Amino acid sequence: MREYTVLAVLAVLAVVALERWSGTRVFARAQFWVSMAIVFGFQVLVDGWLTKLSAPIVIYSPDEFLGIRWPWDVPVEDYLFGFAMVGGAIILWERAKQRRRTSETPAAPTDDTTDDTTDTPRAAPAHEEDACSRDQ
Repeated sequence: MREYTVLAVLAVLAVVALERWSGTRVFARAQFWVSMAIVFGFQVLVDGWLTKLSAPIVIYSPDEFLGIRWPWDVPVEDYLFGFAMVGGAIILWERAKQRRRTSETPAAPTDDTTDDTTDTPRAAPAHEEDACSRDQ
């Protein structure tokens, strides 16, 4: 079984599901894809140095991944994990920003007998009298 490949694909599917569930619409933004291109550019340099077949620092078991390496001997599964890790972090960050904005928006008072600063009932102004006191 190609465990590394299966886990990489599952990680990507989980991030896609997270993006759909979160409502952030991160995948629809050019900023996201530009940031992913930057991440992948640096990933090629670092991952390529770590996994180069001529002098590997990290060695993958041939039974655990597809064996497709591109470019500079980088296993393609590493790109899937990189996408899942960075994409998931961005989506969670954007979701947290949405939640913070929602919680910071003050609720509008429903009537004019609520103090705007404390949401507590306030005393009626002196010129307003209770209907019962006028009848006496």
